[in-house]
This record gives sequence, structure tokens and C-alpha cells, in this order.
Amino acid sequence: MPPHKTRILFLCTGNSCRSQMAEGWGRALGGERFECLSAGIEAHGKNPRAIAVMAEAGVDISAQESTRLTDAMLAGVDLVVTVCGHADEHCPVLPAGTRKEHWPLSDPAKATGTEGEVMAVFRATRDEVRERVAGLLARLRESVPA
Repeated sequence: MPPHKTRILFLCTGNSCRSQMAEGWGRALGGERFECLSAGIEAHGKNPRAIAVMAEAGVDISAQESTRLTDAMLAGVDLVVTVCGHADEHCPVLPAGTRKEHWPLSDPAKATGTEGEVMAVFRATRDEVRERVAGLLARLRESVPA
């Protein structure tokens, strides 16, 4: 029997930037032990800058969908990670046994300035999300040996 995959849902307001990046890093870094997905309290569509900066790092998130959170999604996950305050505040009641973690990430889509300055904010968010996802996966690997 194959080992249980830990299912992680990254939840954001619109599922366009931060949660999409987290899902991409989770898929890239998680291997066979983790199944990562993302959703939003609402669905705003994918942000082209998020797709671009992830591609720069070698992670293709262009095929991921911008989806709205459903009860069915929540029923099948082990851990919900909220990546913004709005999602944390509006996260529905989780099923028994589902853990929750909150990462207060700033929204790169609100960055202003020149295109170069805005892209620098997206890259900084991408790198912070990568560090957080890598740390989360390491902690989960330690707590649940293969």
C-alpha cells in the first residue's frame, strides 16, 4: 500500500499570486509525499507577473487554475495554510483533524512603481514563499517519517 500523501491547501484571497506560488513550490519541492493545491476565498484569475517570476525560478505554474475554495476541497486536506490576513480571517471552519497555519505575506499585486520595481516585489515574494514552503515540507517530513 502506498504511503499516505500529506495534502496541503494554500489559501489566499483571490488565488492569483501568493497561493499560486506556494502551490507551485509545493509541487516542485514536495516530491511524492505531498500533494499541494491552492484556492481563494474568491477566484481572481492568475497573475501574469506571478507566472513570469516563477518561470524565472524554473517552476511552471501556468497550467494551475485559479479556483474558489469549496467544502469538498477542505474535506480532503490535512493542512490549510492561509497566506494572507483576509484568507485567515475568512477561512471557513475546518473539518475535524485538519490543521491550519498562517503566513502573513504581503500582496505583490499591490506593488507600485516602475515595472522593474514591481517585478522586484514579485521576486521577493516568490523567494519568501519558497523559503516558507521548503521549511514547512521539512517540518512535515520530520514529524511524519516515510
